Amino acid sequence: MKKVIGILAVVILSVTVSCKDNKKEDQKEEMHNEMSEHETVYACPMHPEITGKEGDKCSKCEMDLEAIEAHDHSEMNHEDGHDHGNSESTEREITQNNTKNNATSAMLDAYFEIKNGLVADSKEKAANGATSLLVAISKFDMSKLSGETHKEYMEIAESTKEHAEHIIKSPMDHQREHFEALSIDITDLVALLGTDKVVYQDFCPMANNNKGANWLSEVKEIKNPYFGSKMLKCGSVKKQIN
Repeated sequence: MKKVIGILAVVILSVTVSCKDNKKEDQKEEMHNEMSEHETVYACPMHPEITGKEGDKCSKCEMDLEAIEAHDHSEMNHEDGHDHGNSESTEREITQNNTKNNATSAMLDAYFEIKNGLVADSKEKAANGATSLLVAISKFDMSKLSGETHKEYMEIAESTKEHAEHIIKSPMDHQREHFEALSIDITDLVALLGTDKVVYQDFCPMANNNKGANWLSEVKEIKNPYFGSKMLKCGSVKKQIN
């Protein structure tokens, strides 16, 4: 009987020690979680994947890193596999700048080269225009931009480069999908910085699976880049800039 009681005492003691250890571990984990929740990290507002400490600058755009809460950081990480089939771009609220600015001319000319390539059903010409667009972006002088304008431009430029890169390497149907989103970016670029060119904003109601899509043109005559020779005259002029 004494032997049985002794065994029970050992078992009870083991369970008690185990419970205390588990409670300590739970307390440690809770303290760690509380510390993590209040930890401050810094990330680029334009490139959230670029992080660092206070005072650091973004390695891509040289913008100051801004403080964010650590528990929000995971939400800012981009997945490696982008859905490039979705050609929608982020809607931006930009007031039209009517300044006669020739700084955007090279980018517009390259965009028109892409557009005319798609009008001619030429994958190669569209790709050449996209290459020209990447060159134009790389040569654009951002030093004259400041504050919110600089931030908006960086967002547009990053999106524009992504679509241009896909137009270079994609078959024509995907070129046209990316051109739809690229047109939004270039339209926003013109609204943000202005242009010294006469530009027409055209609209095709049958593009984007009959949801409709805009594009910009250097000529008033409708030449549809979304359908090319199949429906060359489909569309209408919605707006003239300058």
